[in-house]
Amino acid sequence: MRILKYRSRGPSVYILEEILVKLGYKLNVSEYFGKDTDKAVREFQLENNLVVDGLVGPKTWLKVVEKEQLLPKFNDKFLSEQDLKEFANENNLELAVVKAVNEVESRGKGFFVYGKPVILFEGHVFWRQLEKRDVSPESLLSEESKDVLYKKWTRKYYIGGEKEYSRLEKAAELLDSEDVREAAYCSASWGAFQIMGYHYKSLGYDSIDDFVSKMYDHEREHLKAFGKFISVNSFRSRKLISWLRDKNWANFARAYNGPGYKENKYDTKLQKAYEKYAL
Repeated sequence: MRILKYRSRGPSVYILEEILVKLGYKLNVSEYFGKDTDKAVREFQLENNLVVDGLVGPKTWLKVVEKEQLLPKFNDKFLSEQDLKEFANENNLELAVVKAVNEVESRGKGFFVYGKPVILFEGHVFWRQLEKRDVSPESLLSEESKDVLYKKWTRKYYIGGEKEYSRLEKAAELLDSEDVREAAYCSASWGAFQIMGYHYKSLGYDSIDDFVSKMYDHEREHLKAFGKFISVNSFRSRKLISWLRDKNWANFARAYNGPGYKENKYDTKLQKAYEKYAL
């Protein structure tokens, strides 16, 4: 493999990025060595006792390949082209639309390296979920619990990756109570499409445990949950799926990503991805 660095392009960059994603690093897989890849490479070098210079030379390549060989194989849990085609047919959507959403709105992968579904725990949601179950959040609030239980949203306590499970379990064990455990699991977003656990009932799952078990099965289940979500939730008196069918990227992004969609250019990203796949 040739030496790669910031702004390198080509198939070798794609291979590097693909492996780094498998190893749990967050970046966009393409054929361009951008800032996200540079950051991931430097993190990898630091974590593997290499010189942190952002250059992917022989030593870094050897370590990257070595780490990939040690990975458990979860290929049978990944979405296939056929999965996307079937989803498009079942939901009366263009395949290019489904591919665009899969590219932009998913996390790029639905599972962490060792087979757990991707999650992000939200302490402010946990606060509200406890209140819904008549459990006083204040009674559980302490110096020890402040990183998993807070009234207003903040990114301050995110630790990212598989470590988010430690926050989830910490929240679930704040009190020996089934209500607290359920509230905790309802307060994380799950899978490739970041569906919050508290939606389980409106999406037709029997319980939060039923929803979570499906999230462990396959990325196909993540896509099914996304399909249910856009079919039951509305924006401006129309289901989200109808905005997708019309390719109204702005209204879909506003509904799915929230009011900050414009700042993050989700509508533009969706349109560009659709145009790429529609060719």
